[in-house]
Amino acid sequence: MGQSNEAGVVTSHESHEEQTSVGKSFFVGLQHVLAMDLFIPPIILAGLLSLSVGDTALLIQMTFLACGIATLIQAGFAMKLPVMQGPSFVPLSALAAIGSTSGMGAMIGSLMPGAILIALLGKPLKLFSKVVLKFIPPIVAGTVIVVVGISLMPSAINSIYSAEGSFNVNFFIAFLTAAVLIGSMYIGEKTASQFKFIKLMSVILSLGIGTITASFFGLVDFSSVASSSWFALPSIFALGTPTFELDAILIMMLIYVIVVIETTGTWFTVSEVSDQELDDKRLNGGAFGEGLGCFVGSLFGGTPVTGYSSNAGIIAITGVRNRRPILAGGMILVALGMMPKFMNVIASIPGVVINGVFAILCVVIMMNGFKVIKHSPFTERNMIVIGVPVMMAMFAVLIPAEVSNSLPNIVMYIVSSGTAVGAISALVLNIVLPEKSDDQTVTTEREMTYATR
Repeated sequence: MGQSNEAGVVTSHESHEEQTSVGKSFFVGLQHVLAMDLFIPPIILAGLLSLSVGDTALLIQMTFLACGIATLIQAGFAMKLPVMQGPSFVPLSALAAIGSTSGMGAMIGSLMPGAILIALLGKPLKLFSKVVLKFIPPIVAGTVIVVVGISLMPSAINSIYSAEGSFNVNFFIAFLTAAVLIGSMYIGEKTASQFKFIKLMSVILSLGIGTITASFFGLVDFSSVASSSWFALPSIFALGTPTFELDAILIMMLIYVIVVIETTGTWFTVSEVSDQELDDKRLNGGAFGEGLGCFVGSLFGGTPVTGYSSNAGIIAITGVRNRRPILAGGMILVALGMMPKFMNVIASIPGVVINGVFAILCVVIMMNGFKVIKHSPFTERNMIVIGVPVMMAMFAVLIPAEVSNSLPNIVMYIVSSGTAVGAISALVLNIVLPEKSDDQTVTTEREMTYATR
């Protein structure tokens, strides 16, 4: 591993950055962008909020732009690791609940204070690294990832059941889309290296085949694409002027804690793959960059951003371990965020196709969480820390609407997110249940391979 200089940057990798050409950086950066599938969270959120095709396209456009800027911030001067930033799945249910009950303005306003707090914990307070070491061991991080996957599954499945049109047709399209995704992932993983691109393109391939199939049943409408412009400059608060409601702000602060747990796992993954030390300075810089990126996202109405560990796979495949392709990827995302016509194409993909992909992604998220958990001994104490949060998440997901609607707003926002309930349960149980020597993981955090995507 390279040695760190006074600025906290690994010198051996600085030389790698100098040797990577601009053309190669943009080519590898494009692969990073294609591997992210970052249009899925905003399109799911748009569906939960019942947005029009035009507003859905705008939300996707602003998300691309926010993620590009956040990536440039994080890789450029905050954390200085090759980390791509994308929209998190974690806050979707809570944001949908806030937006549906209090309006888009309250949803946007709820994102700002928590983002500022996360940034301050990184710099200038420099407390984030201490919090990570004390409160986010692998068993908590892994359980949270499992909870994210499980709590989002019902949303994907119910959307297929409740979609307009014939159930038989909708189920067939969703099933075919999911089957193409599973087949592409398997072929790309198991076949020779020349077919690895199939796994890289698996989501795009499944969405394309699913959309073509849906068009034969009259479920595709691209009319908004023709009327949209090719290029448009971004505008702040395009989806609504922020308003600030205490209940919404408090629940989003809790959600930000969960997002930070998620993204910390990604940082460990990228640190291992890129062979660069994740020291206190980088952890605190990462928190600053995460908070600043989330704040920028809130200005454009996008969801909170998080590090995407799927990009660690691109680093491993290409062998390019420096930040230049990541910075190029950030620039590509910013450019795409200024192309409304492209975003309208994405927004026109039928919901049953999107949810066919989303259901499988939930499975992938859940299983990646189990990859982290498997390093912790399955003692009675650890089984409680893992199992009870899963149960609590399902309790929140399955709570009847008439019950949740009768609760105070802040309680309703919490129980509307199975992820929030499960993650808070994992954090609390890990703190209050005494830990013995046989409960502790046998590997160190540096030896762990976190996976959140």
